[in-house]
Amino acid sequence: MRTYLDKSMNYQQNSNNQNLLENFVKKTENDTGLASVICNCCNKELRVENGILKDECIHISHAFGYFSEKDGEIQCFDLCEECYNKMIAKFRVPVESGERTELL
Repeated sequence: MRTYLDKSMNYQQNSNNQNLLENFVKKTENDTGLASVICNCCNKELRVENGILKDECIHISHAFGYFSEKDGEIQCFDLCEECYNKMIAKFRVPVESGERTELL
């Protein structure tokens, strides 16, 4: 879960799923400053300094399609690196992995 300095963009305060995705896109375009990130799995608060996330995490945002039981629903969540590693360790087919040589 992410919160921003502009309280109108807090994911937790949005009841409309469409607004959730629109706010995420708007947040990307008009950065108002990241205030906090909490792992949705273990509830760990990740370190944010001056609007910059200082701990590694994975952010998932997915809009379910027509053939899904969640047709039209948008879900977003954050996982800390530890919870992500625990999750992928349970996969029957391992994740594809590579290495990036230039980090920006």
